[in-house]
Amino acid sequence: MRFTTVGLVTVAAGFAGLGYSFVEAGAFTVRRCTVPVLPVGTSPLRVLHVSDLHLVPRQRRKALWMRKLAGLEPDLVISTGDTMAARDAVQAALWAYEPLLRLPGVFVLGSNDYFAPQPKNPARYLRAKRRNTVGEPLPVSDLVRGFRDAGWHDLTNRRTHVKVDGHELEFVGVDDPHLRLDRYARVAAPADPAASLTVGVCHAPYRRVLDAMAADGARLILAGHTHGGQLCIPFRGAIVTNCDIDRPRAKGLSRWSPGGHPVPPDDPDAAWLHVSAGLGTSPYTPVRFACRPEATLLTLTPRDPDTRR
Repeated sequence: MRFTTVGLVTVAAGFAGLGYSFVEAGAFTVRRCTVPVLPVGTSPLRVLHVSDLHLVPRQRRKALWMRKLAGLEPDLVISTGDTMAARDAVQAALWAYEPLLRLPGVFVLGSNDYFAPQPKNPARYLRAKRRNTVGEPLPVSDLVRGFRDAGWHDLTNRRTHVKVDGHELEFVGVDDPHLRLDRYARVAAPADPAASLTVGVCHAPYRRVLDAMAADGARLILAGHTHGGQLCIPFRGAIVTNCDIDRPRAKGLSRWSPGGHPVPPDDPDAAWLHVSAGLGTSPYTPVRFACRPEATLLTLTPRDPDTRR
């Protein structure tokens, strides 16, 4: 009898956790943080970082929530990929982004912008190493055209400058490192000293890309892809990251220096790294646990005058 009771309690707890994980996958939230990276004496900038929408047309509630993000009144929007998850999702994705497309923006692409997700054993996600597979090709050129026609800058293995609210920002981006499409050597260059800030942008935060961007002087790097771990241990964080970044950096704001070694909080030469937990999941694994879907409003502020550039 005792074994039966314990077993039933365990099974009930398992089903309750599973049910909650479906609910949490729709519990969208806005996270806010401050990053001191701008030149001393300049005005702050509000940057909205969105990632991993993984939209399919039936997900109207998620699209409506995405549209409301324009109400945060950001000065700039940065999208770090995996916007769609089906062949017929381009128009739905552009509709979800439409209010944000009226603002200055930059973007890169993720693996699920190129290829549709496939049904998989959910347990595969918990393996540290697994073989990459790709699904049906998606109409990524239509998505790119929609972003570009709105005036957003495509950072797919590109470097460019964008003027935002009086700040001259330099951006350097790469194509998706998870698919090994990144070609940083094509855009490698020291950070422009005339720019207020050099920002690195990628989808998947692989160490080789983060190291190269930080070594060239990018002081802020933005990425997505990890889903924050998606299935996390409460108060402990991600179990896996789906790339070679360490688990404590699977989501949120941290510091990064070439080599990924521990960085003292007051080190002025280390880059700030922000990894978004993203807003979606694969349509075949629509669950999250201890890792709410998110967009992040980053307020960029001037550095401490006592630190170096």
